Amino acid sequence: MTYALLVVPFLTLAAVATLATARRPGFGRRMAASALAAGVLIVLTAVFDNVMIAVGLFHYPDEHLSGLRIGLAPLEDFAYPVAAAFLLPALWVLLTRGPRPERSER
Repeated sequence: MTYALLVVPFLTLAAVATLATARRPGFGRRMAASALAAGVLIVLTAVFDNVMIAVGLFHYPDEHLSGLRIGLAPLEDFAYPVAAAFLLPALWVLLTRGPRPERSER
């Protein structure tokens, strides 16, 4: 099994959960925040994966990779932070109740 196939379920789950929240209030704002978070996570992944691979903490067998890299980091490594940036806010929305009515003061 290749790493590219391994990330497909995570990306699919993130896409399905995100789309399930499309009609909920604040969808556009969540997507903008998720995109910003994904961008930051991509930069952090690029920096730290490259450092860890360069110092020999781990390596990937070439036969399991697509061959596309950002520096030393395989492109497949970037799928997990992107999936997390969209999946976690979507799950938060799906698993929490809507706005609670305000209590009247007694």
